[in-house]
Amino acid sequence: MNKLFLPIVVLAICFTSCKQEQNPFEIGKQHIGLLNDSTQVKDLKTIFNNDSITNFDSGKAFSNNINTIDVFDKNGNKLLVLSPKKLGDSTSVITSVQVIDSRYKTHKDISTLSTFKDINNAYKITRINNLINSIVVSVNEINASFTIDKKELPANLRFDRNLTIEAIHIPDHAKIKYFFINWRQ
Repeated sequence: MNKLFLPIVVLAICFTSCKQEQNPFEIGKQHIGLLNDSTQVKDLKTIFNNDSITNFDSGKAFSNNINTIDVFDKNGNKLLVLSPKKLGDSTSVITSVQVIDSRYKTHKDISTLSTFKDINNAYKITRINNLINSIVVSVNEINASFTIDKKELPANLRFDRNLTIEAIHIPDHAKIKYFFINWRQ
């Protein structure tokens, strides 16, 4: 019995010591750091215990007239803007995350400091939507939407909303204005 017990203990120690810590700034298809697509509003205080969360009251979840929750680091820098599925419900899950801080990166090193060329080289562009003042570049591989201001486009592409914009029309150096991860349930 002792001969079997020792190898089991050694294997258990190896498995627990090899456990990898989650990078708090890593963006994946279903997570951003410790935040994931099934995180409830009531869990935010635990996940962001070293950070500051605005528009959140653990007794009331958050005010009914505010539909986002801002997360700031201890230095007052905005990190993320979270959108819950239902207002006023502490058990509601987060459905959309706007990434503000450039420390948040995908496993292919895409962040808020990236350009269109970086996105296009790293991921397959799924769709490009032409809006009034911006275009939205969607990447289904990571559930992401990258908003680029139309000021980054050539002048002949800025004003016609009916124009179909293709990836070849967007300059490589076009900067990201906003960056969202969407978890629509």
